[in-house]
Amino acid sequence: MTDRFAACLARVLQHEGGFSNHPRDPGGMTNLGVTRRVWAEWTKRKIDEIDEREMRDLLPENVETLYRQRYWDVCRCAELPAGLDYVVFDCAVNSGPSRSAKLLQEALGVKADGHIGPGTIGAAKASGATGIIHDAINSRLDYLRGLSTWDAFGRGWERRCEEVRAAALEMTDHGAKPVASA
Repeated sequence: MTDRFAACLARVLQHEGGFSNHPRDPGGMTNLGVTRRVWAEWTKRKIDEIDEREMRDLLPENVETLYRQRYWDVCRCAELPAGLDYVVFDCAVNSGPSRSAKLLQEALGVKADGHIGPGTIGAAKASGATGIIHDAINSRLDYLRGLSTWDAFGRGWERRCEEVRAAALEMTDHGAKPVASA
């Protein structure tokens, strides 16, 4: 099995963009989708030791291992069918691994405990990836619409979800192989 992480990461980073510090974003100061709190935890420092300059200076190569370990590996994306791996990974980055796992589990009709284990992996492999991709994206949109910040970020989240859906469907075994964005 080929490692699809690099192609999925390239797409996630396109959506995450660069530095932001929106007053309504509960994550606060963020760059490449990495919040100041997550960067502090990752670098094993206190949050007040991380300044804006350091956050602005983050590069994709600085966050690649963080993304693999905290999101891709935690959600066992490498074991999921092609396309579904990207859906779960993108959601984990945007809403957390536990939320992503629960949304996948709900789409699969298995116990939604927030941890992707052998039962979830087995159900994902046994399901048709196309249908589960649609169900997982629809569940994600329902979840996002319920957030108090939907009015501020909803248009972007909805666009992102639809772009993830389209790319994931292309990545399935029945679609085109993953293509890193130019």
